[in-house]
Amino acid sequence: MKLTYKRLTAGIAAGMLMMTTAIQPALAQESPKEEDFFRIARISSPEGTLLEVGGLCTLPNGDLGIATRRGDIFIVENPTSRQPYFRKVASGLHEVLGLVWKDGSLYCAQRGELTKLTDTNMDGKIDRFETVYSWPLSGHYHEYSFGPVVAPDGSFFVSGNVAFGDEEWWRGESRVPWRGWMMHISADGKMEPWATGFRSPCGLGIIDGELFYTENQGDWMGSGALVHVKKGSFVGHPAGLRWSNLPNSPVKLTTEQLYSKVDPRFRRDANNRAIKPENVENEKFVTLFDMKQYFPEVQLPAVWLPHGVLGISNAQVLPIPEGVFGPFAKQVLVGDQGQSKIMRVYLEKVNGEYQGAAWDFRSGFQSGVLRLAWAKDGSLFVGETNRGWGSAGDANQGLQRLVWNNRVPFEMRTVSARPDGFEITFTQPVDKKYAEDLASYQVESFIYKYHPVYGSPTVNTEKLTVKGVKVAADGMSARIIVSGLRRYYIHKVSLTGIRSREGSYSLVHPDVYYTMNNIPEGTSLAMSEVSTKNSAKAPVAEPKTPAKTATAKAEVTKVPTLAQIQPLLNKYTCSACHNAEKKQVGPGFKEVAKKNYSVAKILALIKNPKPENWPGYATPMPPFPQVPQADATKIALWINSLK
Repeated sequence: MKLTYKRLTAGIAAGMLMMTTAIQPALAQESPKEEDFFRIARISSPEGTLLEVGGLCTLPNGDLGIATRRGDIFIVENPTSRQPYFRKVASGLHEVLGLVWKDGSLYCAQRGELTKLTDTNMDGKIDRFETVYSWPLSGHYHEYSFGPVVAPDGSFFVSGNVAFGDEEWWRGESRVPWRGWMMHISADGKMEPWATGFRSPCGLGIIDGELFYTENQGDWMGSGALVHVKKGSFVGHPAGLRWSNLPNSPVKLTTEQLYSKVDPRFRRDANNRAIKPENVENEKFVTLFDMKQYFPEVQLPAVWLPHGVLGISNAQVLPIPEGVFGPFAKQVLVGDQGQSKIMRVYLEKVNGEYQGAAWDFRSGFQSGVLRLAWAKDGSLFVGETNRGWGSAGDANQGLQRLVWNNRVPFEMRTVSARPDGFEITFTQPVDKKYAEDLASYQVESFIYKYHPVYGSPTVNTEKLTVKGVKVAADGMSARIIVSGLRRYYIHKVSLTGIRSREGSYSLVHPDVYYTMNNIPEGTSLAMSEVSTKNSAKAPVAEPKTPAKTATAKAEVTKVPTLAQIQPLLNKYTCSACHNAEKKQVGPGFKEVAKKNYSVAKILALIKNPKPENWPGYATPMPPFPQVPQADATKIALWINSLK
């Protein structure tokens, strides 16, 4: 169930305005937006060329290498000019989903192998194709292979997608060795399995010499995330554990061991057959960090990217170099295929483990953002594709460029964990009148379930109290004291009341999501050195719930408004795939309403979708049994009101 990014953020913003009583100053003028600082530029490609981009890399001379899902390789000369020259140098490869340049040759991951491509006679065409290493295939369409990325020692990493099940299409399976694994391949073709637990590991990247990847929401994966991949680690999806008994596996965890610790209603044997549950009334769902208590090889996300907010199909990981994109050097960009946008991540290490903060960065690309590469002039090449996967951008393919105009946006630059809360730095000085007011800040924390159901709603959500704030004399940072920090949880910090000192602008992106894998040690702020001013009105006591009456029962069938239903669409990630007005990843809600389904029928389709009801959509909707009946009924009533 999924809405376009603009509608989604508009809904969230509307919800925040209703939820917060923070001061809202009158602005001298409208606050700047993303597009006022980062411009999306078009790159002209030859007429008739379908650039369903699977891989991008910048060559040493500034030319751009492009790999397509249709198996073509292009070299683009003068790629940042008004008239770039495209030269097709190879064709006939199998679904290329990554491209790198190393020592005078291109390397790409095809479905079944890592391939070296060389123009030996320098005539502008690839004339030597060498298999560096090949791996098994079952022939399932979903067995994508992503990469490679080049490690600091010149070796390669390639990741393998899982297949889908025959009976439950959304359940990942590893039908042949090393599906659901990260493979480490030497330049001379020796492969060692590196880690497992991957479902759809589309985005690989090297950050400070270490391997990271981005995961996509799905079975066992409550949300997308950026994950540090250590040798011998297990990152969550059990399909690849089928091969942990092989002699060269660095992971020794077995399927049976993992299933023994999850909710019994979801346990399966080594052949992926359901084990009949017994007495589950007192069982509770677990989280991924619960699994780490039993199995130390479990690797938690460094930074969760909340589904439907910070993407739905996370892709390329790319560090920002020095001198590029202003104040965000050494941070990380993450593309998103489904929402056609790019997010920004700030990483830090606490107690030896990565964690950090994530924000939206730039939306509005014409197709799904799959690959990123830096141009020599400091702009960013953005390679896009849509076919079969769906995206917020309407085009099926695209190559665009993101250009910074050298103006510094008013943003949070970093968010760092402190023993008693967070330290936030800004790109411009803040107005202390608002920054020293506790009403300008709201904090809540939540987490996702670890289960084989497709995705997860946010669970165990708690609103946390901001007890004090200390603003730096220069206005470039603020440290907030927050009670109730929770280890392993995602902390959403909203700075809706913050304004810039010059111009009284609001932040371009006022919401940040910080993943707290560890709470650092250190000195806490004393209450005597912080501001406790709070202009928010005192909360009004909730009236006692009246006894159920016929009138109360009638309220159950009252049609909710969009403002009332939007929080539910966001909570259960309906907004990530569905737009109220038009086709996106799935049909528009108005299109569903035209089917004239009864409420009971919509409830049944939420819990058990029927792909045959919606031919022409390449990505079937997964089942959502976790949506409570009462909330599903409200959604169904609202959908039918759109007729």
